[in-house]
Amino acid sequence: MPPSALRTGDDGVVRCAWANGDPEYRRYHDEEWGRPLRDDERLFEKLCLEGFQAGLSWITILRRRPAFRAAFHGFDVDRVAAMTAADVERLLDNAAIIRHRGKIEAAIGNARVTQNLGESLSDLIWSFAPPARAIRPRELGDVPAITPDSTALSKDLRTRGYRFVGPTTMYALMQSAGLVDDHIAGCHRAP
Repeated sequence: MPPSALRTGDDGVVRCAWANGDPEYRRYHDEEWGRPLRDDERLFEKLCLEGFQAGLSWITILRRRPAFRAAFHGFDVDRVAAMTAADVERLLDNAAIIRHRGKIEAAIGNARVTQNLGESLSDLIWSFAPPARAIRPRELGDVPAITPDSTALSKDLRTRGYRFVGPTTMYALMQSAGLVDDHIAGCHRAP
């Protein structure tokens, strides 16, 4: 196994290398990343947070997630959809979150689109889940940043009016929500 692919944590557990540098990364890796998630509200949260992450490191988002949850009403779709221009201005002054007007407005707009889907957000997202891969990634370079499935999901969501849902962002969502399992072979989370 390439030394860059896996690392043994100070707790003696072998993990994907990216997960051992920060306690929040470790928790996220061990408890969330790659686990199938079908709850509409939590998927909406991940959709929003992946959009806020664009151009930033994921640890920045993880560390701010409690503040995002407070600012966006726990990512309750109806409450986020009801947010107004005054809420946007208030959030632009909130240093505890990412203060990016386009991303804030996208989260609110995406909530409104979600309200009018006519189907479960989970059912929609999971309809783009690829078949389980036959061979688990053995090194970090084996993990794609974008796939035909994430590209198709991105295109479908954009057609519906979602924003900040590019193919790379959607592949990260697929990883986070367990539509794909990219734990490196040898990681304690890799079956």
